Amino acid sequence: MQTYRIPAVAHQQTRPISPTRRSLSGTFPLRNGDGIPYESLLERDFLARVTFSNRVCDVIAQPVQIPFQGDGARTHSYTPDFLINYHVDRQIGAYPVPLLVEVKPRDHWEKNWRKWLPKWKAAWRYAQENGWAFHIYDESRIRDTGFTNIQFLDRYKAMDFAREESEWVLQTVRDTGPVAVHYLLAVHFAGIYRARGISHIWHLIATRQLDCDIRQPLNDFLDVWIPSP
Repeated sequence: MQTYRIPAVAHQQTRPISPTRRSLSGTFPLRNGDGIPYESLLERDFLARVTFSNRVCDVIAQPVQIPFQGDGARTHSYTPDFLINYHVDRQIGAYPVPLLVEVKPRDHWEKNWRKWLPKWKAAWRYAQENGWAFHIYDESRIRDTGFTNIQFLDRYKAMDFAREESEWVLQTVRDTGPVAVHYLLAVHFAGIYRARGISHIWHLIATRQLDCDIRQPLNDFLDVWIPSP
């Protein structure tokens, strides 16, 4: 299955991220060795949630400065937190637009939404003009079942399994298409090998060699498949 990338957005990080007293800043590591800076634990969790998807091309922190009118005639500048670019799969006709994102704790935006509304309207207009979308993410959209599953799988990333054994499992999925975990366990890890087999399958998902609907329960009935290239 061939994938295509949305034309590169001519934006890079526009504002440096520095440590603050009220939040935890750092760099979120990516599978390719790159890192994305974040300014809070909620932003870190957002990055963990969104970059788990193989559909994501890249994430740009602090991507653009958007002018907006505040109180009176004064012009201010607003910098959203992230811009997400996605792979495009022409075979199924899916063309997800880039997503401009503001990450805010729910209690913060509920308390300040009237004050922040002008800059968010400006961001929405800017996104529309560029063919993007703009969304605000709080805990309810970040720390969901998928995020809980991603946290659970993290412990399996560093596990070590024989490459030949992994390849047998992956080849079975290539040959059969989407298949339930219990089928792989029956074929490759019967009897006393079942516990090791479960860990191995979680490892293959955690390292993105197998894909699944991460929002579903991680159990024997979970369907897995080979990620699109």
